[in-house]
Amino acid sequence: MFEPSPLMDSASIILYHKQSTSAMTRFFRLDGGSVLIGHPLAKLSRVVTGEVEPDSSVVPHPGSITAEIERWLGLASGDLEAEPEYHERVEVPGKIVRIYLARFKTIDPPFAEAEAVNGSFVALTQMRSATPVELELLRTAYTMIMEG
Repeated sequence: MFEPSPLMDSASIILYHKQSTSAMTRFFRLDGGSVLIGHPLAKLSRVVTGEVEPDSSVVPHPGSITAEIERWLGLASGDLEAEPEYHERVEVPGKIVRIYLARFKTIDPPFAEAEAVNGSFVALTQMRSATPVELELLRTAYTMIMEG
């Protein structure tokens, strides 16, 4: 199980792999069913836009988060690349959680490494039972991935 460092007190990340030849896109999912790694989201969470004033908390750099995830998964440094265009915010009771997106740069998804931490790679269609907040985050992530 992933034990997030204080770096991720107010952040989560979505990981994906996009096949270079077929564009098949899979998301890394934890054994509990979530694609969000890091700060857990409460049931009362909601994706926010510009209507919420930015909070004054320290914002972690996506590269620091990807380095932490690489260590956890036992990947080589540089196997994950943060997507600089993707940054969402989710309001949870008492704070704003920043959501980042990172891509596995490996030729194939690291299935063995995912299995070692009780994770798996799933297609977007396998996430139908996700929470509305996760579905919205996946929608915006998938749109950015396909347009990029």
